[in-house]
Amino acid sequence: MRRLIPGVFWWPLGGACLLALWSCERAAPAPAAAIDIDPAGVWRAVLESPGGELPFRLEVQRQEPGYRAVAMSVDERAPFSGVEVSGSRIVLHNEWYDSEIEAELSADGERMSGRWRKTQASEDSVLPFVAYRDDARRFLPTPSESAVAADATVDGVWTAAFEDEDGGFPAEGIFHQSGARVTGTFRTTTGDYRYLEGDFDGALLRLSTFDGAHAFLFRAQLTAEGTLAGDFWSRDSYHATWTAHRADPGAAFTDPFERVGITDPDGRLDFAFRDLDGRLIRSDDSRFRGKVVVVDLFGSWCPNCNDSAPLLVDWAERYRERGLELVGLAFEMTGDPERDRRFVRRYGERHGIGFPLLLAGTSDKAAASALLPALSAVLAFPTKVFVDRSGKVRRVYSGFDGPSTGGSHADMVAELERLLDLLLDEPAAGS
Repeated sequence: MRRLIPGVFWWPLGGACLLALWSCERAAPAPAAAIDIDPAGVWRAVLESPGGELPFRLEVQRQEPGYRAVAMSVDERAPFSGVEVSGSRIVLHNEWYDSEIEAELSADGERMSGRWRKTQASEDSVLPFVAYRDDARRFLPTPSESAVAADATVDGVWTAAFEDEDGGFPAEGIFHQSGARVTGTFRTTTGDYRYLEGDFDGALLRLSTFDGAHAFLFRAQLTAEGTLAGDFWSRDSYHATWTAHRADPGAAFTDPFERVGITDPDGRLDFAFRDLDGRLIRSDDSRFRGKVVVVDLFGSWCPNCNDSAPLLVDWAERYRERGLELVGLAFEMTGDPERDRRFVRRYGERHGIGFPLLLAGTSDKAAASALLPALSAVLAFPTKVFVDRSGKVRRVYSGFDGPSTGGSHADMVAELERLLDLLLDEPAAGS
């Protein structure tokens, strides 16, 4: 008997050879074939946040040669940038916000389970994820305290105050109630809390949203005095408490034009940063001379900035011939130039931006303020700096009311465009 390779022997037999396979151990079973499951459909998706279930609707559609998916809250359909399906494994990519959902489909195709991950400046946010096919409910019924009043409602405008480990900040709750269903948002001095959706049973208010970047969960009890008191959770690490009482719209806020001032004695905002191709762009370049300039401080990671981008693109097209120039200063999440350049480029491509986008710094507001000392502070992303034809800063608008704020968004856009018309109607110096 002659050994050729481990486990294979030859025996001569009648002028022929018999090949025999042999192993001293039992052969391992062949791996099970990957299960092919079609994930297309509508799912009740849940992130398991520290405050409990954070639900949203997930729709997966077949789109040759693969799939597309959106997260849904109220009227918003927040798209994922790509869907990868391999056997029972599904990955929902959101490249714009550097996040993804990775999950396994159950053998019967009725359940997904896995995790959501998002890149953060320090360490990634991670929350467990589960989804159930064809379940139209958002929040599940839970026992709660009896209703304060049979006809109690949260419909209307509320002045709110949030408290976290760093202190307090004001907000405005804008809620719309139909039956038990509640939609709306919170406005803050830096932006809004997206398209919130949930329910109110006469005592307990529950609201949530997920858009790939933000995972928000709000809960509050209506007190006998008619106020709301509850909690707010964001991602896996942030928690705040909040209270609210009914009030007139806008009562909680100072004018967004009054929050940030100019410290430069000549009223100028000087900057010099490189664009996505490495070219140095300066505030005194000839392209800006004699023009009205809008300088947008933004981050590709910021949903309010993504809400703002289509408006800026619209301005660039409508006002170009009247002498408007725009430039975006990107303050990104990690400070890794290669990574930041890639994500800012995706941001520009997503929105069809033709004006320069410059890599300025990180998303830390104190660091952003140090890079732009002509501003008294950087309090919000986005912040818009309006520069007249002589190169002087005329106004600074801090924050942005997104479309989820309804009338507040429309009023803000009208106010900003009145300012643009005023500046564009002014003659250039020396003309």
